[in-house]
Parts: sequence; C-alpha cells; structure tokens
Amino acid sequence: MTDLATLLEVGGPVAALGGGAAYTRAKHPGVYWSTVGLPISTARLLSSYSSVMEACGLTVAPSRLRVLAVKATTRREIRPVPPRRGIIRPTSTGLRLRLRLAPGQEPADVAASAERLRHAWGVHAVYVTTVKPGVVELRLVGFDVLRRVRMPRKVDGGFLKVPVALREDATPFVRDYRTVPHQLTLGATLSGKSMYLRHLVTGLAPQPVALVGIDCKRGVELAPFAARLSALATDPEQAAELLPVLVNEMEDRYDLIKARQGIAPDAPDEEITSDIWGLPEHERPVPIVLFVDEVAELFLVATRKDEDRRDEMVTQLIRLAQLGRAAGIYLEVCGQRFGAELGKGATMLRAQLTGRVCHRVNDEASAKMALGDIAPEAVSAACAIAAERPGLAVAGDTSGGWSRIRTPYLSLGDAAEICRESAHLVPDLPALKRFRPDVPERPVETATAPVLQPRPVTD
Repeated sequence: MTDLATLLEVGGPVAALGGGAAYTRAKHPGVYWSTVGLPISTARLLSSYSSVMEACGLTVAPSRLRVLAVKATTRREIRPVPPRRGIIRPTSTGLRLRLRLAPGQEPADVAASAERLRHAWGVHAVYVTTVKPGVVELRLVGFDVLRRVRMPRKVDGGFLKVPVALREDATPFVRDYRTVPHQLTLGATLSGKSMYLRHLVTGLAPQPVALVGIDCKRGVELAPFAARLSALATDPEQAAELLPVLVNEMEDRYDLIKARQGIAPDAPDEEITSDIWGLPEHERPVPIVLFVDEVAELFLVATRKDEDRRDEMVTQLIRLAQLGRAAGIYLEVCGQRFGAELGKGATMLRAQLTGRVCHRVNDEASAKMALGDIAPEAVSAACAIAAERPGLAVAGDTSGGWSRIRTPYLSLGDAAEICRESAHLVPDLPALKRFRPDVPERPVETATAPVLQPRPVTD
C-alpha cells in the first residue's frame, strides 16, 4: 500500500506534466517552445557547438600563431577552429545567432549543413542568411510556423507595402509595390489564392491608393470590396472599355513628368525626375493598383470579333506592365493557369511580371509557368503543396530567390468591413468615375413595435 501511494504521489504529477507538455506542443506550439523547447535547444547548442561544427565540416585548421600560443601556454590538444559564435538571441519562434566565418569558409558551406544542424540541435528548421562579408546569421525555428499562421505584432510596413503572409523562417512576407511593381499569382481552386488577394486589398485599403479591379468571374471575388474600389469590370466587355482609360491615364502622367523635366538648365538635380515619385507632393498623382482576377478569361475567344478584342486588351496590359511603374500604376495578375497556350502576348506579359507567387496547382506545367523561368528548384516545392494546407504558396521573383509562405485566414465579411470603413479614401479620378461600382447601402435596423402590447402583472 505504501509503494502504491508513493507511486501515485510521484508518478501522478510526472504523468500530468508529461501529458500537459504533449498537449501544449500539439495545440499551442508557441507556448511549448517558450517554456520547454527554448531552454533545451539553447543548452544543446551551447554544450555541443564545437563538436557539431567539426562533425559538419565547418572547422578549419588553426593558424600558426594560435598553434604556437597554445603550445607555449598549455599542453592541451590543438583542435580545429569553428566559426566564432555571437550572442544567442531568443525569439518567440526560435533562436538567432551570428557566426563569423573562419578564413577560407563561405556562406554556402554553412547553408549546405543546415539540415545537419537542425537535427543536432533539435529544432524544426535552420535558415542561413548573409549579413555582410564574413558574417552569416543562423535563424533557428523551433516549430512549424506555417501550420497556424500568426503574423508578427511589429511589421515594418509603410506606403505601398502590405504584410500579406508569413515565411517559413517566421519572418513576414511583405508585398512592396515600389520594389516589385508587378506580380503574377497562380493557384488552383481552393488553394488560397483568393485569400492572398483579400489580404492585398485590405492592406491597401487604408492607404491613399486607387484600387481598380477586373474580375471576370462576374465580380464574385472583388465585388464585396466595391466600397473601396475606384473602378470594377466584371466581364471581358467591360474590361475592354476600362483598359484604354488606364492607358490614357498612364500617358497623361507621362506628359506630366515630361513637363516637369522641361525646366530651366540651372534647376537643382532633385527637381528632375523620371517617375511620379520625383514630382512635388501637390503635383503627384495618386498610385493605381490594378487587380486582374482570372486573367485567362481575357484571353479566351469564341469568334473573330472576340479575337480582335482580345489582342487589343492584351496589348494594353503589356503596355501597362512595361510603362506603368514610372506612372505609378501597378499590376496584380491572378489566375489558375498562365502560359503560351493562352494565345499571342501571354508570354510577353508574363515576362514583365517580376514577382511570382504559386499556390497549389493541378499539374507541374502550371508551376513551371510561374517559377520555371526564375527558380527551377522551386517548381518541385510548389508541386508538393498539399490540399490540406490552403494558403500555402511558393513566392519568388526574377532575382532567383524563393521561399515558402502562407497567408493567415481572413473572413470575407471582415475584409469587406475594412473596405467599407476606408471608403472615404477613394481618390477622385474623373476618368474612372463611370466605372465606379455601385455600393448598396447597408440596411438600417429599426426597432419594430410588438404586435401584442404587454400587460403588467398585478397581484
């Protein structure tokens, strides 16, 4: 009886603690990392740093001066030298530390050993970035941050910058239109492409930007945001009328820039500009972001008349992609497939779209359309996206860099409410007034009198 009582006294709390830790790790990985995972991983890193570096081949032979100093002062064994380790900085999702590489090493050597370091220190993933020549930063992620996406509280945003998703290394993915003016977003049905577009619209809604939409699905994707849109086309016929207006707006802005360039020769250099951002603030036109959903609908034709209209629209889209950046016009092109089989001009338009985001697709050819020409190794990563993880995507650009991202959930009602609250920020663009969508007024709930009048209860 005494042994049973002792077992219950000791084993009960241990079992409860172990069960609680397992539950916390499964349901609340962030809490588990902060309380259990962080101390264990830090202890592993500090105790095994030198041996792990040597096992991964990240050490070099000591210098002659170091050998002589060791021999003169001690008799201990002379061991290879690992990279000098900086201060370990814990975060809510992992650890960060900087390494000063030894002579003869390069960042690629550390990146090649990232998988070994992950297993040695018991973390979910290890990512290597170059800080400056000779210094790299290791970002250790303690758990799968893309399973339940939670955006960081503090994100360096700004004008025309939208934190739209979370990267697999726990850093925010920010859509910066000034840096990457045009982007192509591909994804199959229920892949999370609409959620990505939803975050872009709500992120730009509170900013002084004109939002223009072309939604050939009869407006089911962009119509809920009509309160914040300056123009909306819901079929190819309306798009054929809207695109020439945008091209004319772009040409007017170029005339404004040229007029500014024709100043006196003795004017300061800062008053000479080649885009709208060099214009004085009172003369600078408002930026325009054009969202094109289901772009393939603009390319599909059934008759000869439709083919002529298609060629004209594609030409106008290409002009906007080639010349729109300087005029402050940015393109966000979305679709399920986008390639040469759509018709003339498709490949030329895709070449102008610097940013690429590929959600889950139905075939490898679709992933190659988005990523094959900029990062061939990212194609296999896009094809491996499971249907159980909507919102997961591979993001890259024409520089060749790519990473996995995932968009947090945002309900359509919340997104529409944000747009309604920002409706007063719709800029005044006379050329787009006739394309402004009708915004139905929200019904006002009024209290109705009851049919039967209540009677007081008396004794």
